[in-house]
Amino acid sequence: MTVTQRPPAPASTLLVASVPTGHVYVRHLADDRGDVVRRLPDPAPRGSSAGTAAATGAWWPPRVLDLDWVAGADVDLVHLHFGFDAVDPAHLERWVAALRRRGLPLVFTVHDLRNPHHADRSAHDRQLDVLVPAADALLTLTTGAAAEIERRWGVQPVVVPHPHVVPLATLAAREQKPAAREEDDRPFTVGVHLKSLRASMDPWRVLPVLVETVASLPHAVLRVDVHHDVMGATGPRHDAALTAWLREEERAGLLQLHVHDYFTDEQLWRYLAGLDLAVLPYRFGTHSGWLEACRDLGTTVAAPTCGYFTDQGPVLAYTADEHHLDAASLRAAVETAHRDRPRLGASLDERLQQRRELAARHTQVYRAVREGA
Repeated sequence: MTVTQRPPAPASTLLVASVPTGHVYVRHLADDRGDVVRRLPDPAPRGSSAGTAAATGAWWPPRVLDLDWVAGADVDLVHLHFGFDAVDPAHLERWVAALRRRGLPLVFTVHDLRNPHHADRSAHDRQLDVLVPAADALLTLTTGAAAEIERRWGVQPVVVPHPHVVPLATLAAREQKPAAREEDDRPFTVGVHLKSLRASMDPWRVLPVLVETVASLPHAVLRVDVHHDVMGATGPRHDAALTAWLREEERAGLLQLHVHDYFTDEQLWRYLAGLDLAVLPYRFGTHSGWLEACRDLGTTVAAPTCGYFTDQGPVLAYTADEHHLDAASLRAAVETAHRDRPRLGASLDERLQQRRELAARHTQVYRAVREGA
């Protein structure tokens, strides 16, 4: 049995096993001035050494979801965020029971009511049917998601906003030297990043509308980014039809095509900051860290009305769900962004205040479940 030792801490400190601790969302829940909450570093996944995991930031598959980890854990509570995608609901039931036997409260933040990687929602629904009723405290990120949770399970979650994604130091540097977007001579840039074509994306509905719309606007370009695993003939996510179409549109001068592997964080910040409008090409989903990173960097977002993306913060909405996209609403969002240049981002001061409020709210939740344990 692996025993997770509690590090020395003041009596008032709460030691939390987050699943995972290394995710950017979780890292940015701490008060930047110091926090009574201490989050346990992610235990090394099975098959990797602790040193290797710490050096690479590896956390998946999360060891905290193993029954032997629970049996030896010395923490105040467990807070689940991500990492249970591939876990069988029966195992989750055994895991919850193991937490109960140890007297460890479970806090669960419902980030996804529909898993963006699953074309079929049934597996994720079964996982939620175990986790939501079992949680001693439940959180989510928007009032819309909270209403759905209450409707489906009869439980009212605490609503907390999504924290900043871009590091505070990067935001501070940008505010000291803001980009002069209106004054420079570069074109108005609309960006769509297809990544590795996860199940929630539908480029065939979004891209033709954007090609036509952007071509009609003065001094505007459409930038499409996609990973090599989609465009390469031997890539595991290769889409031959999409590859041919993108290359043809690129040759016609109707879009700028950028094919690459995953951006580093710094590359991603530069990419997002270079867009005037980022279009989220989703047909289903719930919440988006990508959206928050755009808002951190002052980039306007066009988000679909499916899920609760438009509840997260100020965006330009277009009407779309799993079955339909309203092309007129997407055109209107792009035209509004081009005409009005709306500033819908979040300032450094807003993000700092939000982060401190998030830390305080999480501390309240943690203390409440510990008192009830």
